[in-house]
Amino acid sequence: HIKTNHIQSRHEQIKTLLWYFIVIIIGFGSLWGFVGHFFMSDSVASSIGWTTGSPFQIELAFYHLGIAVAGILCIWYRDTLWSGVVIIKSIFLYGAAYVHIKEIIINQNYSLSNTGSVLIGDILFPSILIFLLVIYSRGEKSR
Repeated sequence: HIKTNHIQSRHEQIKTLLWYFIVIIIGFGSLWGFVGHFFMSDSVASSIGWTTGSPFQIELAFYHLGIAVAGILCIWYRDTLWSGVVIIKSIFLYGAAYVHIKEIIINQNYSLSNTGSVLIGDILFPSILIFLLVIYSRGEKSR
């Protein structure tokens, strides 16, 4: 009998995909968010079209650090943290999308970091994460 590392079931495929999304996008992506908002806060603020020097950037950096640590911990604490991490990050990203859209409408802020791939990611990533989590959870319940 030859052992293969191929994931056979759809449930295991969803679980693996969800795990990668949580660890890479939430964990390491948020770690990058921390670096930007903490060490390059004025540069990040300028790229979004915001005023520089706000202490809010540092507060936002620590949000990113907290969710990064939780996302990276999902490497070892898989199912136990997943829902909470996905919910927290999704609310943040949908909220960020709301702020970006409001900035576009009210202040005509078309800065690169306020529109385009940033805005698309703020809507697309949480939608994918929630979809995968729901499909995975349904598969767990039927097992």
